[in-house]
Amino acid sequence: MKFLVSELSFLFQKKSTRTNLKRLILFSLVLVGVILLYTFLFQIISQLEGQEHSWISGLYWTLVTMSTLGFGDIVFTSDLGRLFSSVVLFSGVVFLLVMLPFTFIQFFYAPWLEAQAQARAPKTLPYETKNHIILTRYNAVAVALIEKLKAFDYEYTLLISDLNEALEVSDLGYDVVHGHVDDPQTWRNVRVDKAAMVVANDNERVNTNVAFTVRELSESVPVVSFTSNDEAVDILKLAGSDFVLNLSEMMGQALARRVVGGSARVHVIGRFQELVIAEAPALDTPLVGKTLAETKLREITGVNIVGIWERGGFNIAKADSIVHEKSILVMVGTVESLRKYDELLGIYRASDEAVVVIGGGRVGQSVGKALAERKIPFRIIEKRPMPSAFKKLQVKGDAADLTMLRQAGIEKAHTVIITPNQDDNNIYLTLYCRRLHPELQIISRVKMDRNLGTLRRAGADFTLSYSTMGANAIFNYLQKGEMVMLDEGLNVFKMHMPQKMVGKKISDLDVRNTTGCTIVGIEKKDETLLNLDPAFVMDKNQKIILIGTLEAEKKFWKYYGEGKPTEVRRQFFLQRLKEPSRT
Repeated sequence: MKFLVSELSFLFQKKSTRTNLKRLILFSLVLVGVILLYTFLFQIISQLEGQEHSWISGLYWTLVTMSTLGFGDIVFTSDLGRLFSSVVLFSGVVFLLVMLPFTFIQFFYAPWLEAQAQARAPKTLPYETKNHIILTRYNAVAVALIEKLKAFDYEYTLLISDLNEALEVSDLGYDVVHGHVDDPQTWRNVRVDKAAMVVANDNERVNTNVAFTVRELSESVPVVSFTSNDEAVDILKLAGSDFVLNLSEMMGQALARRVVGGSARVHVIGRFQELVIAEAPALDTPLVGKTLAETKLREITGVNIVGIWERGGFNIAKADSIVHEKSILVMVGTVESLRKYDELLGIYRASDEAVVVIGGGRVGQSVGKALAERKIPFRIIEKRPMPSAFKKLQVKGDAADLTMLRQAGIEKAHTVIITPNQDDNNIYLTLYCRRLHPELQIISRVKMDRNLGTLRRAGADFTLSYSTMGANAIFNYLQKGEMVMLDEGLNVFKMHMPQKMVGKKISDLDVRNTTGCTIVGIEKKDETLLNLDPAFVMDKNQKIILIGTLEAEKKFWKYYGEGKPTEVRRQFFLQRLKEPSRT
């Protein structure tokens, strides 16, 4: 019923629709008048022939004759009657079989279809809409971000300029508004002045226009823009973007961070207020073969091991978890505690052999820069000429050619990083490299999340999704310091102390084994307490900081949450929108 009312609203909103409806009514009146005239003439001619029929019979004969059905139960015998019948028949063909259908389609049915389309992809949002996220393009990053927004019960809308695309996306179940991003009225229609965020996820030129247009209408709404060129960052900020994401650069750094060879030093992957989240490879360190309890890392350095990556899968850290050669430790601590870890284990070096980087595009070059910063030797296989900074390190040719791979050092390399943006190509190269070197660490970029499983089955140790990385970065900015999403859905989040925890010691709660989350800190007034003693007693005036996967967080809400998780999260979200942004 609500959808029907919406359709009727759109149908009668346009002036042309109202004009067409008047024409349709006028045509209907003319048609009714002709039918009544023929009914009257039928009575006169019938009486001239000596026939007696009722007015209902006359109306019946007129409709039957005009519609060409011609039952034959009432007929004229005179030439005048037959001539009249022919006129009625011919005019019926013109009025009922030609003019009426086309008039109905043009003046009513076509506008009705258009109204249905407009109802599925409206041009405006309700006036009371607020605290929503506006995205300017339907793509893989938008899909990944929307899934996260839905999980946390945040409202969103996709702004799409092409009506056919808007209808297709709407049919997929997404909330869509049809309008042009360079039209200020469009942004007024989507209530940009009351939005929580605008995500300009198109190309740099469109994103610049979006930021500039939005900023003319609202000085306060945050604008997040995408780019693949460092040169465009300053332009986008001048246009009004608050936060500019270079996903190629981010992807390159993240791929390079997964390299377990080189050294055992920690690599920072995120920050949460005073907390630093980092990763470190265990290869060739004294940690290999020991359980986490046996390593005594927390007692010696102060870092808290919260998880272990094993061939692309994240495992919750437990006291009896064993550290393997290819394990990557995920740890949380302060700058000082991570420095102590480096002093203890950073001296161990796994290999001096060069990393093989396949693909010398923007992501491949970002990988090269990140490896150079870590002082890890590398070679890049690329067909096209590369910038001068990489020419000495380039192996010019096709990575599918065994000669090129051998020239790059594939037989001695400890790691290969696959960076092209075609998933089919990356799956092929992953399978090829795995067959050539079974012990090789393979790190691959993936464009579409649906290919993550295929790449892992092909032999990839780590796969990083372009869309998930972009969605995580936007979501972290939206959260304003209350949550940080890391790779593969690993989250750091803060919440008010649950009532079930008040007055209890950390050791009595056993949160890690119960939910999979790890308590990494307590916020008390303006102070954040880290490296907590197991005997620490929880207080109702404190906030608790935890780390875990999305599934672990859901378990935590199930055990300790009060009320529906989405409702509680939404209250946190609405409260954060009123706070100044912390970047």
